[in-house]
Amino acid sequence: MLPVLPVEADTVAELRALYRAAEARAARLRLLSGIGQELTLATAETLDERLQRCARSVAFFLGQGRGAIVREAPEAGIAIPSPGSAGATAAWLVVDGLTNPAAVDDPEDRDTLAMCLNLFGVTIDRLEREQERAVLLTALQEREQRLEALVGRIFSAQEDERRRVSQDLHDGVAQTATALVRMLEGTGAARQTDLAAAERVRLAGIARALLRELRAIIGGLRPPLLDDLGLAAALQALGDGLAADGYAVAVTLDAAELDLAAPVETALFRVAQEAVANIRKHAGAPCPVAITLTKQPDGGCVLRIVDRGSVAPERAAAATSAGPGAQIGIEGMRERMLAIGATLDWRSLPEGGVAVTATLPGQVRA
Repeated sequence: MLPVLPVEADTVAELRALYRAAEARAARLRLLSGIGQELTLATAETLDERLQRCARSVAFFLGQGRGAIVREAPEAGIAIPSPGSAGATAAWLVVDGLTNPAAVDDPEDRDTLAMCLNLFGVTIDRLEREQERAVLLTALQEREQRLEALVGRIFSAQEDERRRVSQDLHDGVAQTATALVRMLEGTGAARQTDLAAAERVRLAGIARALLRELRAIIGGLRPPLLDDLGLAAALQALGDGLAADGYAVAVTLDAAELDLAAPVETALFRVAQEAVANIRKHAGAPCPVAITLTKQPDGGCVLRIVDRGSVAPERAAAATSAGPGAQIGIEGMRERMLAIGATLDWRSLPEGGVAVTATLPGQVRA
């Protein structure tokens, strides 16, 4: 039988003290862990409810019956510091019978209370900043939507004006020029004038050139094919026009199943029209050109115009120019795409020429 060792009274008291201290530390850790978990899961909608639960836990830890967190300064409360702002208060902790952290006797309990206050302040500040960012983001999105709508209305007004001017030219000046050509080329009254035959031929040639120019202007303002037959036919006409000028044009149109709204078709056509105009101005000479319209798996489409013209310094600089007023045509294309929710990429190719790519996502295609 093992002998029973005597236990001194002071040893028992020391062990009991150590046990109580260990229990107190465990209680502090449980409090901090519980509050940390509550506040980590807090959202703007659940913040107040979680803060009140945490306040009650702090009150119970300090041996008090009630605890709450309030936003307006109470008659008696403990300030919750706001991080990053010296002296600023995020809220107040109200605990029955406690108006100052210094009234907590145990130093470790005071430290625990201070950590809880900091957790409250950090959480309140974090969610308030998130709310501010959400408000600013919403305001920014609404502003962008208003801007896109405004740009869209501007472009619609431009197209309406183009259509009106085109019709006026067709019904007025073009008809007059046609009549002039017929008079100069015809018989009767034209032949009874004192104009020599050679002079009539010369004037008729000028009138025919004027008529061709007027028809080109009318077609550029508002091509009838775009209104009558749609985007694919209008793009084919652009390619045919380039081919007539000596360019080697390849047109590939995958638009049979595309169902695009009229403003979208107009915006895409204007991009192609501007790209073709730039080819005529800057390519240097007739060169290979590819015009493609491809349907995407998401239902959207990609319009791409690529030329293999010159790599003149002004063409290369145009891709990176960002000065005031620089490359109005390119910026106009980008703005048109922005107005319909699409994007535009304009770049000078290392091997020569320029590629213009307009990408329309499926969700905004109509």
